[in-house]
Amino acid sequence: MSDHIIPVRLSHLMRHSTVGAIVRGEKHLMVVKDTRFWFPPGQTPPSIPYVERVRQALGITKRLCQPPTGSLTDKGEVEGSWIAATLFPQWTYCPSCGLLHHQPWRQQASAERWTCRNAQCRKDLEQVPWVMVHADGYLGDVPMHSIAHDQQEPNDRTCRADWNEPYLRLQDEDSRRWVVCTRCQARNPLPDRFPYPTNAWQQPWVNQPPPVAPDEPAWILGINDVRIHASNTSAALVIPPESRIRKGTVVDRLYCNPHWQRDLKTAQNALQRRRALRRIARQCHCTVGDVEQAWGQINQGFPLHDEKWVDGGLLTAEYQALIHPVPDLNEEEDFVTEHHTDAWKAMEQTTEGTPRQAVRTVDRLIEVRRLKEVLVLHGFARLGSEMKNLPPDITHETDWLPALELYGEGVFFTLDERIVSLWEQQPSLQAHANKLARRLEHVRIPALQTNLTPRFLLLHTLAHLIIRQLETEAGYPAASLKERIYCEADKRPMAGILIYVAVPDEVGSLGGLGEMASPSRFLRILTDALHAAAWCSQDPVCSSHDGRGPHLLNRVACHACALIPEPSCLFGNVLLDRTFVKRDPKAQIKSILDFTGDT
Repeated sequence: MSDHIIPVRLSHLMRHSTVGAIVRGEKHLMVVKDTRFWFPPGQTPPSIPYVERVRQALGITKRLCQPPTGSLTDKGEVEGSWIAATLFPQWTYCPSCGLLHHQPWRQQASAERWTCRNAQCRKDLEQVPWVMVHADGYLGDVPMHSIAHDQQEPNDRTCRADWNEPYLRLQDEDSRRWVVCTRCQARNPLPDRFPYPTNAWQQPWVNQPPPVAPDEPAWILGINDVRIHASNTSAALVIPPESRIRKGTVVDRLYCNPHWQRDLKTAQNALQRRRALRRIARQCHCTVGDVEQAWGQINQGFPLHDEKWVDGGLLTAEYQALIHPVPDLNEEEDFVTEHHTDAWKAMEQTTEGTPRQAVRTVDRLIEVRRLKEVLVLHGFARLGSEMKNLPPDITHETDWLPALELYGEGVFFTLDERIVSLWEQQPSLQAHANKLARRLEHVRIPALQTNLTPRFLLLHTLAHLIIRQLETEAGYPAASLKERIYCEADKRPMAGILIYVAVPDEVGSLGGLGEMASPSRFLRILTDALHAAAWCSQDPVCSSHDGRGPHLLNRVACHACALIPEPSCLFGNVLLDRTFVKRDPKAQIKSILDFTGDT
């Protein structure tokens, strides 16, 4: 079984190697089972503490729990836990003779290789490169027998499916792939779409047919097709007061121990309660009074207490935490910032030209020396914009969602609200944004549901340009960086960008990204990003493009100028346009630098 073990990073487990995804190992393809199979029966995964604000902001009622982890020894054995998966596709074929075999691992004991049962061939088998996918989220093997016999009348279908004997063959003819029955000679080309069988499993590991028969055909797709699987994740930063919890205190230990809390809650009289308090005090090496005080804090709402939720939700709360200095800051907290705004604004006196305009445009510059991000897996979907989200446990039975605690650092800055407000009043600018907004109205992808304003397009495109500059000038791989866009123009105006790195390790980050918030370093990066926006090596083609990318949701943006590795972008590398960063005299659009008053 050792070669059926596929090492996967925790961050990948939450995205493209998560529940329902097809994962390629060294020799075989497998599909990840749902979270009901992630822990042994009866084992309850421990909750991640101090994420109550995150749960409220993301509308989550279930517990957030870390997935199980393990490691491979030198002998190829697993220490710790692993995520259950199953071999899929279950059809294999012989690359030499094309003979199809269903689940050859059931007849052949070898885990390393399966061989063709054609006596004249005996070549190694490979899993077929196609699967059947339905918009309702179902995934199954391609029904090879049904396809081969599809044109036969029902009364003529005397050839029955046999899962134990290889009798179907793949054959190339007329530039198409055909499925041929060697017993009755029935044959049909492999179609693009085919009805999802009513007796087929919902998922390769769920031995039940769909609860409702699909009313439209499924798609037959190659295993590398991105439409097969799309994870639905969301992320939030842990901010004060939860980021300020001192680990190891009595209230911290009591809050993180549900068994102690249960003993105190279920005590039926004063004697039982006193015994529970003494037992907890002994284990915490403190007094009974300390435990009573900690229990009182928890009953009063620790760790949030009377903390009021900021109007505007998650991003507004994070934005407020970023722009306001944290008093009495401790370096061991999970949200540590250092403000460089005064030093940044002082540079206006020593610069000129574009650098001086850039200094006036940026209102705040903040180094995020330490942050913690919580990444939550809500489920997955198939077939892109037609997607229907399936929960990580498929059945809604479990009381938890998989989540990761990611640690890192970053650079945060805001644009001057007065300058942004003047810039976005240009009529031609709004007309330009409306063209993309109308296209976005017809896209049903939750991650792209945002208010597509000139302000957003400016911030999002500028974030990409800065990430590319960090890769070029500071040596940070763009794939390791992330963006977070803070955009609002009405009740609580926001115009901020956070570029950060976060990994599932408490040590966190590549080290040194926060140092890019040094005013002199950041000015060079920002100035170069603004210059890069003005010209692309693919111009004039790039600058004149009316629409490109998925659903044509990019305009003046391509791989040569504004696109970054897709995992780094919150919006799937779309909703980008350099027009909102640079000048466009032809469209009568001014750059934001033109509104700094420095002509």
